[in-house]
Amino acid sequence: MRIGINPEKENKNLIIENYHRVIIPVYIPHFEGYFEESFEVFKLCLQSLLKTIHTKTRITIYNNDCHPLVKEFIDTEFEKSIYIDQVFHSKENLGKINAILAASKGNLEPLITITDADVLFKQGWQTAVEDVFVNFPEAGMVSPVPSSKALTNNTSSTWFYGFFKGKLRFENVLDPEAMHKFDVSLGNKELMYKPIHLEKYLVLKNKTNSARAVMGCGHFVATLKRDVFDKGTNEPAFIKIVGGVEAKFIDTPNDNLGYLRLATRENFAFHMGNKKEKWMNDVCSDLIQETSNGIDINDIKDKKIGFLSRKIGSLFLRLVNNKKTRTFMLKRIGLTNPLNY
Repeated sequence: MRIGINPEKENKNLIIENYHRVIIPVYIPHFEGYFEESFEVFKLCLQSLLKTIHTKTRITIYNNDCHPLVKEFIDTEFEKSIYIDQVFHSKENLGKINAILAASKGNLEPLITITDADVLFKQGWQTAVEDVFVNFPEAGMVSPVPSSKALTNNTSSTWFYGFFKGKLRFENVLDPEAMHKFDVSLGNKELMYKPIHLEKYLVLKNKTNSARAVMGCGHFVATLKRDVFDKGTNEPAFIKIVGGVEAKFIDTPNDNLGYLRLATRENFAFHMGNKKEKWMNDVCSDLIQETSNGIDINDIKDKKIGFLSRKIGSLFLRLVNNKKTRTFMLKRIGLTNPLNY
């Protein structure tokens, strides 16, 4: 039986004061082997994030069946910080993408940052990322970590923009040491970046306001317009990690919607991996608490590259990926020695 009228029925409209949501999926099932130092790395990640976000930001932590001590830490931080306003606990590891989808579709912020639990944020990352969105209204995905090898990863819309609306040119990498540090942190047997990748990356310029950003980006930390989640896909992910799952649910929808995929020219975050090192503590200790209120969200417009334009961009992308035409294409946009790129 129901008595009376729910007062919320008279207060139907949702009003949010914040405009930027950060989602962190966490999976630390134990403290052995690969996960031996992951808890300490996650603590640094959260500490650096809390120090560097502006006041119009809120954080969602998704606990993917972590060890009880990790769960306890998350709950303690939730009670301490006004910025951590959501915590989800799952008794089963549902994978990174399902955690992101669950959190993103239940929130209203127009900007959503997704980040792994081993990212160390630097001062100014949020301002730099949001500035890219302001200066490139067609941007849909922006990372605070540039990558010189991401220029062909789901970037059809971005290639069209570069040739017909903006300008594309290879420029000197601003922080090659940080890019190399990221490469080493991946723990691969062979390094991803060759010397030429640490020297040059492809930069997109907006002809209207002269703003610049790096072409393409990775997705271990990136900020997206919420449209990418709203209109991308409605199905769940049946793969926890790898196997192209991140491309299917993040990268491809961003490109198909006509959004640009970009990164800041300067490096504003580090990938720590699963081992804690002294330099990480040093970077975190030097951080100063951010106190700004961010930007006026109305400064971020929402434009898209049209269907036919994306098809033209796909053609340029194929030419860059084709061994016979790649050298010519890269030379045309300023790379003097494209053979090893």
